[in-house]
Amino acid sequence: MPVLRERGWEVHGATVSEKAATPAGIFWHEIDLLDDSAAAFVTELRPECLLHLAWVTTPGVYWTSPDNARWVEASMALGRAFCAAGGRRIVCAGTCAEYDWSVDVCHEGVTPLTPTTAYGRAKLQLFRAMADLCAHHDVAFSWGRIFHLYGPNEHPARLIPSVIRSLLGGAEARTTAGEQVRGFLHVADAANAFAHLVASDAVGAFNVGSGQPLTIADVVWTIADLLKARDRVRLGALPYAANDPPRLIADNTRLRGLGWRPETALVDGLTATIDWWRSQDANGRVSA
Repeated sequence: MPVLRERGWEVHGATVSEKAATPAGIFWHEIDLLDDSAAAFVTELRPECLLHLAWVTTPGVYWTSPDNARWVEASMALGRAFCAAGGRRIVCAGTCAEYDWSVDVCHEGVTPLTPTTAYGRAKLQLFRAMADLCAHHDVAFSWGRIFHLYGPNEHPARLIPSVIRSLLGGAEARTTAGEQVRGFLHVADAANAFAHLVASDAVGAFNVGSGQPLTIADVVWTIADLLKARDRVRLGALPYAANDPPRLIADNTRLRGLGWRPETALVDGLTATIDWWRSQDANGRVSA
């Protein structure tokens, strides 16, 4: 939201949770995107651009949740209302789970789209349906496939927050052996990526990922070094998940062509994330 405001946009956001304090020019509306009020809101507001990021994302739930199908339906209703209201551009968040994970480096338009999870299939269904809708109404459409984000406000059960909070609390950090190769991207860089898509005339799919391969063990050891807690890291304490690919990296050449670059070095991003979790835990705001 703030990065769009910094670019001069008047920003209106939908939320069902507590409204955060925001700068001038950003307006929150209490709207559940899974009911009919969302379409009515878009019809009344008549925005120029629709940036749609919402979905079910709870760890351990979203891969198989029946809510994936509900989000496809709700997203299409939102898109139809936007097109009918004269909107110009739609930008949506996709996922690396749309790709064939037997391919090490994913390229838009080249790597097969063969998702194996309900989450990935639902996102791919929305991508194709929204593209058709926008083509019919002559509305520009961009789709950002997100790869492995980290940063403030991440669910505490996910890898990086779980390691940080365990080590901050004096406990052991138990992980897999950590040989999986990923490209971790700070959420600020992801926000800038979507801001680039909103501001551009580009259409189609774009990989939103760092493109810089690291093992999970590399990331875990970096966190441990920042917290001076290497003695409490337990790599290999957990088994690999059945659907955990050994390598999954984004080729981000297409997004870089819009002028975007990841700007947050891993050490800097992890340091800021550690500080954020430390402040949340100190104030009693985090629950597992």
